[in-house]
Amino acid sequence: MASVEVRSHRRRKLYKAVGVMATVLFLVQSALLIFHLIVVLLTMRSFPFLIAVGAALLQGGLVTSSPLVNAVGDAVDSFLALESPIALQGILDNIGGGGKNVAGAIAGLVVASPSKTNPDYFYTWTRDSALTFKALVDTFIANYSSSLQQEIENYVTAQARLQTVSSPSGSLASGGLAEPKFNVDGTAFTGPWGRPQRDGPALRATALIAYARWLMGNGYKSTAQSIVWPVVSNDLSYVTQYWNQTGFDLWEEVDGSSFFTLAVQHRALVEGSALAEALGTSCSNCVSQAPQVLCFLQSFWDSSRGYIISNINENNGRSGEDANSLLGSIHTFDPAAGCDASTYQPCSDRALANHKVVVDSFRSIYSINAGVRPGTAAAVGRYPEDSYQGGNPWFLNTLAAAELLYDALYTWNKQGSITVTSTSLSFFKDFDSSITVGTYSASSPVYTSLTTAIRTYADGFVAICAKHAANNGSLAEQFSRDNGFELSANDLTWSYASVLTAAAARAN
Repeated sequence: MASVEVRSHRRRKLYKAVGVMATVLFLVQSALLIFHLIVVLLTMRSFPFLIAVGAALLQGGLVTSSPLVNAVGDAVDSFLALESPIALQGILDNIGGGGKNVAGAIAGLVVASPSKTNPDYFYTWTRDSALTFKALVDTFIANYSSSLQQEIENYVTAQARLQTVSSPSGSLASGGLAEPKFNVDGTAFTGPWGRPQRDGPALRATALIAYARWLMGNGYKSTAQSIVWPVVSNDLSYVTQYWNQTGFDLWEEVDGSSFFTLAVQHRALVEGSALAEALGTSCSNCVSQAPQVLCFLQSFWDSSRGYIISNINENNGRSGEDANSLLGSIHTFDPAAGCDASTYQPCSDRALANHKVVVDSFRSIYSINAGVRPGTAAAVGRYPEDSYQGGNPWFLNTLAAAELLYDALYTWNKQGSITVTSTSLSFFKDFDSSITVGTYSASSPVYTSLTTAIRTYADGFVAICAKHAANNGSLAEQFSRDNGFELSANDLTWSYASVLTAAAARAN
């Protein structure tokens, strides 16, 4: 009991300390004060103080020296070491069949949040559930756990059943797989909603494909074939039939063609075709349709403005700058694809240019981002014109900004070079004003300085989330654009899943 109390006390100290980061940011304006802070950071070994001041320096763009970079990196390491198990437990608490926050939910169903009023998120969304279980499957693959495998098996069973539930979107045979959400007892939600949402089947297929590959690699091919593949096959059939039709985006607001939806559909078709072949079956429509989806994906890139237009074939009056595009890149990350621009891989020139535009779009509109210059981390919302719940930053989007950069760093390190193009030049100039178009090998000083600066930049996004998390580590959907306090749905499952995926990307 004493050790639990000590850990709890340390955690409270950490999250309380993180709360002073914004104040410190505004205090460290003069060179003399910066000097004194550096001295303190290098001589005091207090972790709570380190992450508080270090994150403030990160957000202010004041961390440039190697000792400080290392110190702040260590602080983010320690924060993620504390937060990751909290996030995992937060997810499990929101899964039916045992989750303490979701009484009445059937086993294997992921509840978006325990919140039942303002907003009411006490439902299971196909998209949120699939993204959550993809994170759990990856966690399971990295570190086997029989209890986690049971959760995954419950998910497979629950999704097989949900596929047969007729809803306002239709039946299994008539488009029903695009129904966005269900009641937590597994029955259809029949109220008005933004329907259809066509990303769910693709995301569910991708999560289950990852588990099927693990099964095959560990001698359970028959299970993958008889239990998992039928669910995946249904979802792939849906994608091949409906990918070229419009639907609502992941924010459930825009009825058109969504970058995120098309990107994850392409991934599902490519991986589904490979799984089918490995299982000795086929998905001929996957093979024929995937190149067409990839071709259509190019329509989202606006070369004149230098970013991804996240929704097309609609007329909502927005700029198109949207975290939809950041999420699309990280959830289609393929380490074997290098920096391929056509699939918007995280280290591609398109993804990096887009990252800058999207993040920069929030710098001037949130009070908590005041004074934060380009090339330093900022709180990230959904899109600049957002007004939902006041239009605030989201934990999952701020973490997505970090994860994309971690993925890029992984690929650069793997291939041993960074290529700067005219498209990505503006992104790299935030870290080296004299950078020019060209390829920089891992042995060059430019490569070292760029990767160091970009990793520090990525850590800054994590530090912002540390700063605004609750004292006990719980994460809501949003935090206030004005004062940083948590807002909207409490204990958002997707927020917790984002911690796991960002931490995993950082560790690669």
